[in-house]
Amino acid sequence: MISLQSYLADPCGTASIPYWKCKSVTPPPNMMIVHQRQMTDALLSGYDDEPYFRLLHDMKNIRPMAVEGAEIVPGGDMVHEFVRLINGSYTDLSVTAGQIESLRHTPVYCPDLWVLLRDSDTQAFLAGGIADYDRQIGELILEWIQVLPPYRGRGYGQFIVNTLLYKMKDTAKFATVSGKINAPSNPERLYRRCGFAGTDVWHILTKK
Repeated sequence: MISLQSYLADPCGTASIPYWKCKSVTPPPNMMIVHQRQMTDALLSGYDDEPYFRLLHDMKNIRPMAVEGAEIVPGGDMVHEFVRLINGSYTDLSVTAGQIESLRHTPVYCPDLWVLLRDSDTQAFLAGGIADYDRQIGELILEWIQVLPPYRGRGYGQFIVNTLLYKMKDTAKFATVSGKINAPSNPERLYRRCGFAGTDVWHILTKK
């Protein structure tokens, strides 16, 4: 178990997941999770590798922004809309309503951090964001940030991320986010544009 002091000293370099998950989540027997520092070519002979970035935001220099033709609306109880957005944004994964509903029953659930982006004219939902807040240590955790493929490249993702950061600028001490390095949508670029920084890479190794 990682100590709280160690985690706070280097959240992204100490753990591959947020601290609150470290207290309860155990990798399955066929999986290893190693930081880039411990990664070796020898491990690749017996494992498939999926690298993830993990980035940190110091919650400074956060400025509000806006986009034309769309508006942020609360989404704390709109589970099915998030399921639609998430499943419509990926080709390699899908979620169920039960999985998203379970996020509303964790100790870090914060309804104000579930937001949807709605087209001002058609009222259709184009994008969404789900974040958590660990009150024990002041960590804002971005979990799901999705923009439906037809609406990408318009600044919607950056708008949602910045909205969540701005909501917590006077409350959270820091924010973290992670994602697949090799994802086609290149989420790391989005988060860096929003002020996240760092070089930590974690490798999810699954036995072949």
